[in-house]
Amino acid sequence: MTQSKTDPRVVRTRKLIMDSFIELSGKKEFKDITIKDITTEAMINRATFYYHFEDIYDLLEKALSEVLLVDLNYDFYQNDELDEGAFVRIFKAVTDFQKSLSARCHRGYEDTIARIIREQLEVIFYKMLLKQHEAEKDEALKITAVLLSWGIYGASVEWRREGQHRPPEEFIKFAFPYIQHGIKGRTGHSDES
Repeated sequence: MTQSKTDPRVVRTRKLIMDSFIELSGKKEFKDITIKDITTEAMINRATFYYHFEDIYDLLEKALSEVLLVDLNYDFYQNDELDEGAFVRIFKAVTDFQKSLSARCHRGYEDTIARIIREQLEVIFYKMLLKQHEAEKDEALKITAVLLSWGIYGASVEWRREGQHRPPEEFIKFAFPYIQHGIKGRTGHSDES
């Protein structure tokens, strides 16, 4: 009898593997972690690991995605409006996530981490935009979500490059009036006669 991937035991084992990986990544560089290290830490066999993940890169991607989603508090953003407060909270979650990785992240994974951040932000922005603009064209909202996700990610890179002299909340608030004008500008038409 095969188990479904939603079976509580399967979900627990998958979480155990990811937690073991995160635990190990606090002690070693990602590039030095082996599947044997993970299976030993999680007290599982190799077959169990491969049932859940294709390889260590698949595990890296899924573990980081889930950690970021927890940081972003996805359920909260599904019910939130895309306003200044939401932008500030999302930006802070992204910068907190990046700071938490910096101590244990090897440079070779920066592209993977950047893609994970952008993909998760894109999903969140798209759902928020869809809720606020249900009558708008789906494709336009998807493109807007992509633009916002790359923009927030780029701003977080700039914030880190600047040396993090200002709190992330203060840093992103400078841009919000311009972002807001771009978002709200679509809903209010000019009074041209």
